Amino acid sequence: MNSKDTVLQAAAELFGKKDPSAVDRWVAPGYRQHSSLAADGPEALRALVASLGDHFRYVGARVIADGDLVALHGIYHGFGPDPLVAFDLFRVENGKLAEHWDALTPLARATVSGRTQTDGPTAPTDLAETAANRSLVSEFAEKVLKGADYSALTDYISTQTYHQHNPEAADGLDGFGAAAANWAEQGKNLVYKKIHKVVAEGDFVLLQSEGEFGVPVAYWDLFRVADGKIVEHWDIVVPIPDSLPHGNGLF
Repeated sequence: MNSKDTVLQAAAELFGKKDPSAVDRWVAPGYRQHSSLAADGPEALRALVASLGDHFRYVGARVIADGDLVALHGIYHGFGPDPLVAFDLFRVENGKLAEHWDALTPLARATVSGRTQTDGPTAPTDLAETAANRSLVSEFAEKVLKGADYSALTDYISTQTYHQHNPEAADGLDGFGAAAANWAEQGKNLVYKKIHKVVAEGDFVLLQSEGEFGVPVAYWDLFRVADGKIVEHWDIVVPIPDSLPHGNGLF
């Protein structure tokens, strides 16, 4: 079973069937947790699964697999009072879940672009372009996001098509520019300090980064690439908490 199938099967049993015993089948003894919501180790995950109520359900939007890393993008219902949009990232080792990172944010009732935080293409395509797309987005991340060289935006983002799923930004480069200016007025400049992970499959490339957005944050940015340019963007930006229920850090 490949890494993607392992994560999908594990998630189906853990969060679909809400079966605590699935921890024994799918989770490594040294399971390392980076989430701000759970403690370290398999027993903490078992307790979390056991606590899930009848109204809990997960609706997946897309899955991106890159070697031993598998990212899920979807919506948790019943995890709190409001639905939560989430990125979950798992590292698979010897057929079991060995490590987990995540980011969750409330589902927006309305968005500037009219797109939702999870709609759009779901299955990776252009698999032969994975390496090229990873390289393109990695270079964009270093030069534009981290280096703040916005004069190079059009080298990486299409001027024709840029579908935006950030709730506060409209489609297109103009939409992004207007949103960035509005955020800056609120004292929230987009500052990327370190790119921690790049997960790529076909036309999808996911970045997990650390930076500031008024406060220290974790940035999760998912890009879709077509014909050598970024044409779509989904994201979650979450503040880095002062303390975590483990000593592993958020990244």
